Amino acid sequence: MNHPSDDVPADSPAAGTADWITTPVTADLLRGALELEHTAHGVLPHRLPARARAQCADGQLATAEAQPSGVRVVFRTRATTVELDALRTKNAYRGAPPRPDGVYDLLVDGRLARQASVTGGNIRSVDLTTGTAQIRNGPVGTVRFSGLADRVKHVEIWLPHNEITELVALRTDAPVEPAADSGRRTWLHHGSSISHGSDAASPSTTWPALAGALAGVELTNLGLSGGALLDPFTARALRDTPADLISIKIGINLVNTDLMRRRAFGPAVHGFLDTIREGHPATPLLVVSPVLCPIHEDTPGPSAPDLGELTEGRLRFRAAGDPAERAAGKLTLDVVREELARLVEQRSADDENLHHLDGRELYGEADFAELPLPDGLHPDAATHHRMGERFAELAFGRGGPFALGHA
Repeated sequence: MNHPSDDVPADSPAAGTADWITTPVTADLLRGALELEHTAHGVLPHRLPARARAQCADGQLATAEAQPSGVRVVFRTRATTVELDALRTKNAYRGAPPRPDGVYDLLVDGRLARQASVTGGNIRSVDLTTGTAQIRNGPVGTVRFSGLADRVKHVEIWLPHNEITELVALRTDAPVEPAADSGRRTWLHHGSSISHGSDAASPSTTWPALAGALAGVELTNLGLSGGALLDPFTARALRDTPADLISIKIGINLVNTDLMRRRAFGPAVHGFLDTIREGHPATPLLVVSPVLCPIHEDTPGPSAPDLGELTEGRLRFRAAGDPAERAAGKLTLDVVREELARLVEQRSADDENLHHLDGRELYGEADFAELPLPDGLHPDAATHHRMGERFAELAFGRGGPFALGHA
């Protein structure tokens, strides 16, 4: 992995050489963001529009939607060196091991060419026992990619999926221009932290990014860590975002926040789907139920950090509910899967473009035996690869709901 150097070469853009070109980061250079906010430093990509953000004061959601999972800077150039100044905000969890630095993936003509991380930035320190957070401010950093081929090429810089990233300046040693429309189908996906990227190795290797690359589609990822809660403002964001294909992965966050009971769940899903259909009446729409998560298969939420593990420096989660509470309507993953299958079957009688996928086809019992969830909730990098490959086959492959020519 390439890492930015604190000792900037004399011929680098940061040294102020006149031959280097600074290009403003504008919406026509970005893919995967729904909105750009102008800040004191530059621009901040958002994955929910301002109207949605104004309707919820939850700090968890604010952090998640501002982490640019699936967002990339895209352009054409013959530059051999590219620099991007960015101000990151990185999460840290008190008592848990340090989180790895976010990764920038540089793709050239669709292939991963370089990886780097930025230094400096802000640290958001979270106390898992209380849910409170404090911010420690830091400086803007620079990520640098050099030694690129001296020819016109298609360049994508995938931003870290797990760090809020304000884009300050883009510098190159040759002009850049926005990339032309690829003509590929657009896939809009919404889900939880697993769709957001959880513990994927890098932004282009989250399972949705991998599935999108294998299928040859343009991804907009609205996976929101802790935020797949059937919020009406998220449904409206999906409704209003252009897309050729839409998938929504529902369940784990509703269970691990203990947000609602079975009585409310079905009508909430109906309302969420109704809103999406207002803007996309005939778009292929795939409802995906939760992947296997043993702690919540039969035990309701909420999820809670295992304090015994935390005192040993390990971050693991446990189910804090009681299986007996299912009788009172508390949700478990088994209940969610049952309800989603029933609901999609009911609606699909009048909606031939509505489809269902059991999440355990992406990650099930045999997978857990081989690749257990390291913290009890989130898949690791290898599992992201497996899920991406399986989703590409099940959704985009022959006979899948997103296959070309699917009837």
